[in-house]
Amino acid sequence: MIRITREEFDPAGLLEEARSAELGALVSFLGIVRDDGIERMDLEAHEEVAEQDLFRIRKEAIARFGVHRVDIVHRIGSLSVGDHIVMIIVGAPHRKAAFQGCEYVIDQIKESVPIWKKEYTARGSRWVPGEHE
Repeated sequence: MIRITREEFDPAGLLEEARSAELGALVSFLGIVRDDGIERMDLEAHEEVAEQDLFRIRKEAIARFGVHRVDIVHRIGSLSVGDHIVMIIVGAPHRKAAFQGCEYVIDQIKESVPIWKKEYTARGSRWVPGEHE
């Protein structure tokens, strides 16, 4: 499952949906808006291109690490401290492949997917330079 959404998502529910008998490992990454002086952030994306990139990254992770499942949910819109930003779930028969696949997916998202972040603080706002820029 690949999804870009403005809606909140349920991490526990997504993990439960990912379970299956052939998977001995599910590794997940949950990105959360942290309190490092920001009041909120806006996430914007070129949704069609971002979704295509997420599908490409999923396909690459499956081919490269032999994982059986890659789910990615990424939020866009206005988010507050404590809100979920992104969840990645990678399933494989064994833990090593699942860990490697999950790390690969988040690194590739940061490097190449057209999703931009604007942070708001008491001093104003600023676009945060992304790793893919």
